[in-house]
Amino acid sequence: MPATPWASSESIRNWSTHLGNTTRQIDRIMAIWDEHLEVAKALPKLASAVSSAVDIMGSSLASGGQLLLAGNGGSAADAQHIAAELTGRFLRERQPLRAIALHANTSALTAIGNDYGYEHVFARELSAHARPGDVLLAISTSGNSCNILRAIEVARKTNVSVIGLTGESGGQMRTACDLCLCVPSKSTARIQEMHITIGHTICELLEERLAVA
Repeated sequence: MPATPWASSESIRNWSTHLGNTTRQIDRIMAIWDEHLEVAKALPKLASAVSSAVDIMGSSLASGGQLLLAGNGGSAADAQHIAAELTGRFLRERQPLRAIALHANTSALTAIGNDYGYEHVFARELSAHARPGDVLLAISTSGNSCNILRAIEVARKTNVSVIGLTGESGGQMRTACDLCLCVPSKSTARIQEMHITIGHTICELLEERLAVA
């Protein structure tokens, strides 16, 4: 007997459930994007502070200094991303700009973590690479990451300017940094999305300022 062309009642129920799940999933997608846009709309409050960050970094790089970046997890990815945009290129051809993500040497990271403790991984690397006049971009959504705070302490002793990227409260970094860019959100995901937006903005402006025609 040929198969009936009509769907069974069970398949109809399954399809209806699938449609309901799809609708709820789309609603969640829209809610996440709406939340993202709400935080993005608040970023203009940070425009003046971001401009100051560009001035600090630009002056250091123009004088032969370097940008050192540190972060954990997603913030480590942002640190490496920003460093790559500067040592490679962002939008235009130019000479590479000096930037180092302090976690990128995994042998050093694991050795320091094993021998001294994870809270020292960035401080030790910064002590090796930083010179007076350099800039540390410290990234932490909470503003309270122990290894970031230790790196900031070392930066202070080394005459390295410290710019922080954090979330709404700023945590301990709010007062520990020379300049702290506090994204107005408590959501780690939304904060990280704004961090890379700010990072790209900084890269574009540094490139405009420092590119050799």
